[in-house]
Amino acid sequence: MKVCTFKTYDEMSIAAADRIVEQVRQKPDSLLCFPSGDSPVGVFNTLINYANTGKIDLSRCYFIGLDEWVGMGKNDVGSCTWSLYESFFNQLDIAADHIRFFDARAADLDASCKAMDDFIKDKGPLDIMMVGIGMNGHIGLNEPGTDFNLYSHHSPLAPMTISVGQKYFKQQTALHEGITLGLKHLQEAKTPILLAAGSKKAGIVKQALEGPVTNQLPASIFQTLASAIVFLDEEAASGLNYFS
Repeated sequence: MKVCTFKTYDEMSIAAADRIVEQVRQKPDSLLCFPSGDSPVGVFNTLINYANTGKIDLSRCYFIGLDEWVGMGKNDVGSCTWSLYESFFNQLDIAADHIRFFDARAADLDASCKAMDDFIKDKGPLDIMMVGIGMNGHIGLNEPGTDFNLYSHHSPLAPMTISVGQKYFKQQTALHEGITLGLKHLQEAKTPILLAAGSKKAGIVKQALEGPVTNQLPASIFQTLASAIVFLDEEAASGLNYFS
């Protein structure tokens, strides 16, 4: 695990985007997994700018959405899929068959998980799997207590995730279950990337990177990943021993 800290969120975002550029230049048909949420928006904006100015060609890449709220899809405002289209895919010319999300509205969620795992086996391995970190240490919707050896799966959401998740919706929204890539995918990705920014993440970042490795704090798995890169702004890194 390599930890990189930057003075500002913008500097952090540019550095993470540059790492993706490096990957795509090496392998134009890279398989990339991106999260929704606030943390990656700066990375997405940078990549869109790079694509528009010819610094990167993403047209041959394959993209996977990290997770989704069960019962929601692309047309549900606030869903993970909707968010990624709004912040990233709608600004680019990428073929529909190069973008894969979970069908979180499926009657058979296990089949939806298998379809995702099969897609990764066919196109993979994952070249970059980029994730954020939740306030309870979750990665994607791998909640505290999730087995490190799971691939795609669905499971109940933790109370904190349900509470924090409301910020993505204009009105109170019932959230109960998530469907997500698993921590085994993270272990098998060529380059796992963790993004965290802001002082509110400082405490959980410290626990994840300097505390015990435990499935009660899923992000602590990054300590075991030799090829992982952690991108932090100064505020998110402020609790780390080496930074203080």
